[in-house]
Amino acid sequence: MKIGIEAQRIFRENKHGMDFVVLEEIRELQKMDTDNEYFVFVKAGPDRCLEESENVHIIEVNCPSYPLWEQWALPRAAKKYGVKILHCTSNTAPIFCDIPLVLTLHDIIFLEPRDNKNKSLYQNMGWLYRRFDVPIILKRCRKIITVSKFEYDRIQERLHLPENVLTYIHNGYNKRFRPLDDVKDICHQYIDDDKYFLFLGNTDPKKNTLRTLVAFNRYLKVSKVKRKLLVADLTKDYINRLLIENNMKEAMDYIVAPGYLANSELPYIYNGAYAFLYTSLRESFGIPLLEAMACGTPVITSDTSSMPEIAGEHALLINPEDDEDISKMMIKIEDDEDLYNLQKAYGMERAKMFSWEKTAENLLDVYNSVLKQA
Repeated sequence: MKIGIEAQRIFRENKHGMDFVVLEEIRELQKMDTDNEYFVFVKAGPDRCLEESENVHIIEVNCPSYPLWEQWALPRAAKKYGVKILHCTSNTAPIFCDIPLVLTLHDIIFLEPRDNKNKSLYQNMGWLYRRFDVPIILKRCRKIITVSKFEYDRIQERLHLPENVLTYIHNGYNKRFRPLDDVKDICHQYIDDDKYFLFLGNTDPKKNTLRTLVAFNRYLKVSKVKRKLLVADLTKDYINRLLIENNMKEAMDYIVAPGYLANSELPYIYNGAYAFLYTSLRESFGIPLLEAMACGTPVITSDTSSMPEIAGEHALLINPEDDEDISKMMIKIEDDEDLYNLQKAYGMERAKMFSWEKTAENLLDVYNSVLKQA
């Protein structure tokens, strides 16, 4: 059978969460499934990170905007190549499409109360587009996949979808994320110090950047070691502005913000870190949790949304809305070497429960169930 997969943004240079999810899923399907033929619909970009094979074809579809690409160009291309089902992987799908749809609905954050502090035009436009598109397409999807039990429950609570339509499939992590011995050459390109705290920042309020900086400032006032904080994906100017506005200028010398970190270098960055701060207010899954754990790096993470489900009951869980709670946990693992080493071992064992191979196997089961109905 011919299966279409929407993967519009996988060739862009600066990829983010949903891009990596569909990329890893396709790579695993490419290895395990030789019975079906796949047509992967993408937009041209500089990072051709996926190779064609006998049963996987890359179809470049170009259109000036994301909504137009998805609503007009994608269904036309899918019909042209005769796919029997179309998997849309990034929360939205074409409204007018007579091909049976499978949708990955990563989350329904766009239906929840918003933080009006978000000034990002890109994120706000995406929020509006999802609020328009998703309620319409949900009724037209043969199968809807989300990524955690937490998100499954949230979707059912809000949308009351038929149980035979909605399912959840956990994400995995790339096996490049593992303990590495010699990481200093890569890490020192970004930060001179060894064994720093690592935080993946974002302007989205749900990433909890400001409160994490407040917690780090608290940590500096108590710690005897005073480790530095490496903040990814945010500029130094942005960080400094937050520090100045909140009377934390004294923390400036301890924070390094190099901007976007290439995914290929993240295994080294995780390995070089003393601990990883994953202090989001809300996550539908949390792949960085697994990546850090698989590298043997202790993770301090939130006790909300999906994070306890992924990190497990023995993880270092904090209240992300309490900056003092975050800072106390940072001091706790710094002062308790036994706890620190236990967390290293616990994280590596916990990560083994997840893999992209398992994800792809479950996804293939979904495809086959829909193909039988088509």
